[in-house]
Amino acid sequence: MRAPKFWAKRGGVARLLAPLGAVTAALTARRLRRPGFAAGIKVICVGNAGVGGAGKTVVALDLLGRLGGARFALTRGYRGRLAGPVLVNPARHTAADVGDEALLLAAAAPTILAHDRAAGARLALAEGATAIVMDDGLQNPSLVKTLSLLVIDGGYGFGNFLLLPAGPLREPVAAAASRVQAAVLIGADETGALAHLPPALPVLRARLVPESASDLGGRKIVAFAGIGRPEKFFASVRALGGDLVAAHAFPDHHVYRASDSARLLGEAEAQGAQLVTTAKDYVKLPETLRAASSVVTVRLHWNDEAALERLLA
Repeated sequence: MRAPKFWAKRGGVARLLAPLGAVTAALTARRLRRPGFAAGIKVICVGNAGVGGAGKTVVALDLLGRLGGARFALTRGYRGRLAGPVLVNPARHTAADVGDEALLLAAAAPTILAHDRAAGARLALAEGATAIVMDDGLQNPSLVKTLSLLVIDGGYGFGNFLLLPAGPLREPVAAAASRVQAAVLIGADETGALAHLPPALPVLRARLVPESASDLGGRKIVAFAGIGRPEKFFASVRALGGDLVAAHAFPDHHVYRASDSARLLGEAEAQGAQLVTTAKDYVKLPETLRAASSVVTVRLHWNDEAALERLLA
């Protein structure tokens, strides 16, 4: 989906829909009262208060790289056809099977896809897991968490602070913050989101560092991305020195079709430019478009890495 523009501010449409947010809040609160399965191992949930991309997968990948032992990723596999539980096999599964995020996670650690998080945890245990990192699931009570992090995109914050469908939130910010041990702010707090968190809640600050296997400096670039906030990716391309002659924003989790490939390949040829996309998009591109595209990845740089390590310990 593409987030409606009115989710970013309290305009007329948002105010009109605001009363329906009470239904969303009630449904979420009722769901959270259900008991969950205690796996008996460390379960870290990387979540947020709303829908859309806040940087959860980037944080989950970072944590997987820090944990020792048999650490597993656990994901719902958004837009994949499989419900699981299943151990993701990148050599056999495609993005159509398991979703794009599951393939990214599986490149870093053994990954379980499961709509039923408790069933996914049981499979991870059967596979010998000693720790689980959940990508999303803060509003899912089926698996007991030992550590929960509230991820905040500093450029978007909590949108207009209204609940679905008037805004992007699944639950009030205060409710989400009450169930986490720390917040993770990615980038500068441009919207004043931190002022809405409990004063005693620790905040871990980080920023995205773009990386590319090829030198983009001075090269003409046609960039495309189907992520929560494509403008973040386009800024990364510029930060690497690319001459961005065209930028195409697709809806989050976009499925690329032959017509998309033809348009992008034709534009790049006409401009004498290099096609560049995200790792999340790359794993689901048609073969011809994938062969012509370079990838810009991002990693997290933590302001206080020691504070993160203490929290994980």
